[in-house]
This record gives sequence, structure tokens and C-alpha cells, in this order.
Amino acid sequence: MSVFDPPMCAAAYRGTVSAPGRGAGERPGPSKRRWRRLGLALALSAVAALPTGRGWHPPAAAQANDQVTLNVAPVTNAAPASRVRMPIQVQAREGLVKNAFIRIRGLPATAALTEGYAIAAGAWAVPLNGLPSLMLIVPVGLEGKSEVVVALMNVEGSILAEATTTLNIARPATAAPAAPVAAPPNSTTRALSAPQLAPADRARAQSMHARGEEQLGRGNIYAARQFFERAAEVGLAESALALGATYDPAELQRLKVLGLKPELNEARKWYERARELGAADAEARLRRLGSP
Repeated sequence: MSVFDPPMCAAAYRGTVSAPGRGAGERPGPSKRRWRRLGLALALSAVAALPTGRGWHPPAAAQANDQVTLNVAPVTNAAPASRVRMPIQVQAREGLVKNAFIRIRGLPATAALTEGYAIAAGAWAVPLNGLPSLMLIVPVGLEGKSEVVVALMNVEGSILAEATTTLNIARPATAAPAAPVAAPPNSTTRALSAPQLAPADRARAQSMHARGEEQLGRGNIYAARQFFERAAEVGLAESALALGATYDPAELQRLKVLGLKPELNEARKWYERARELGAADAEARLRRLGSP
């Protein structure tokens, strides 16, 4: 007789198994009572050997797990003083069990959900029709990580499916302060940033500039350009401005110069140089020339 043979154990307990040396119809004696006690012990051993424990489920529960899938995000990120979606998706092959609901455990005690109701500290019960709009409400000052267990339950309290998400509550990274935007340069800032000439260089440039003005007064535009250009190359802003004027159609007309073809590109080139050197009128003359 096998230790886990229930029919034989039951027969031994009822006394249908004959003791050695006695017939089946004989009146039981002390020996037969010992066989009954042995049968009872074997029956209890068979019951104790049945699979038990938290990891074991009856066949019906195992079939339900095969029919239902519960999907949650592996990580749920949130910030203090905010609301964040908690996406929970339930899929069933043949329809869900009637009155099933979602149980969520492991939430911070001060957090709350927009759907369902609290059943314990950090634990909530949420109806399935509340899942599409389910959000986590994070209070001010709450930070940290926690493992949140999401389970699909039936009304008898059995777990039909289960999943886990890591709730990570942290302050958003502080963005680096934006670099200050520099104000567009104007005539004042350009003048202040213009290179400063040494006294000797300035005197030499001003001398050449005066000779250019002299030639310009005589109507000798080509000679005036040569003196203005030499002074502008030293760094004299008014010389660069005067040189640009000898190519500017408006300035040539003002000077009543006839027979000389204006050159806009040259005028723009020297006006830009004059602006770099800090000439106050260069910006206005460039605007008057327009875009190249």
C-alpha cells in the first residue's frame, strides 16, 4: 500500500483491510484496532502532503490568470505638487469577471488617486471604468521611490492578474539660466568700443585727412580718396566716413560733383569701416544705401 493511496488509507481506517492471521469476518481484536489507527495516520499524512502555500492557486484561479493580462508602465515619473497619469490596461480573452476591480498598494500615504477610494494607508480600490481617467495626485514636498503593486481582483478577494511599477517622485531638473541677450550696438557703444589711437598716430591721420579735405575742395576726388584711405587705415573714423562719401551718390550730388560714377559697394564698405571705428553718422548712411 502506498503512503499516498487514499482508497487504501480509507479502507484501513474502516477496518476492511484484514490484519495478518485473521479472517475478514472475524471480530476485531487489539491487533485490528492497531491497523485502524495506522490507516488514520496514513490518511492524515496524505492530506498534509497536498500542495499549499502562497504560491499555489486552485485550477480555476490558474485558468483565470491565463485569460487576463494586466499591463502597467515599468516606471511612473512624477513631480511634487503635480498630477500624473497612471496608465493601467486590462485585457481579457473572454470577458472580465463580473465586479472585478483594481487594487493598488505601495503608494505614499499622503498621495491620492482621482478615482476609487482608499482601503488602507497607501492602498486604493479602483473600478475598471475609472482606469481611463486615473491620475495620481502628488502633494507638495513629497519625493522618493516606491514599488507600487497593481492587482486585478475579484469580489472573493482572489488575484486574477498582478503587475508592478516603480513610482519615482523627484523635482524637475532646474534649467540653466539663459545667457543675457546683448543689446544691439548703437553709435554710442560703437564709439566707446572703437580702437583708441595713440597721440602720434592720430596726429598723422588727421594731417592726411586735412589734405584730403583740401583736395576734395578743389574738386580732385581721386587725390582726396588717397589721403582719406591712408588716414582710415591708421584708424581715423572721419576719414573712413569721408572716403565712403566719395562713392555715395547722395553725397556726390550734395557736393555737386559731375561726371563721376557712384559705386555703392565701395561706399558701403567704407561706411561699415567708419561704423566700426565709431563714426556716429555711418549707421544712418548705411540705412540710406539700403541692402546690397
